[in-house]
Amino acid sequence: MSDGEAGARDGGADAEDESEPDYRFSLANERTFLAYLRTGLALGAAGIAAAQFLTDVEPGWLKRVIAVVLAVAGVATSVGAYYRWRRTLIAMRRGAPLPRTLLPLGLALAVLVVLVLGVYLITFG
Repeated sequence: MSDGEAGARDGGADAEDESEPDYRFSLANERTFLAYLRTGLALGAAGIAAAQFLTDVEPGWLKRVIAVVLAVAGVATSVGAYYRWRRTLIAMRRGAPLPRTLLPLGLALAVLVVLVLGVYLITFG
């Protein structure tokens, strides 16, 4: 399936309504996608590290919550990165406004939860 067919399928516009955007914008969109993937990989690795190395953490649920929040945030970031990249690419080809994304907010909330749990661990653990 060509990108024009995918674009027509995604929003109903004909392939004739699309044009190839300036390559600099396409490459910037790709760099953003890769940055989100690196962030997702780092979050997933941090979740695995938390599960493996926070051995002396009491209560035990705290270690699991920190690990799960980090791992889920990594997965969500990776999946969200693809959808953001795809929607942005389609918008650029159609000359439409760039779509809004909640990905940065979700990342900020995940980091906030982990930091609050870390402060709890330092204070009471």
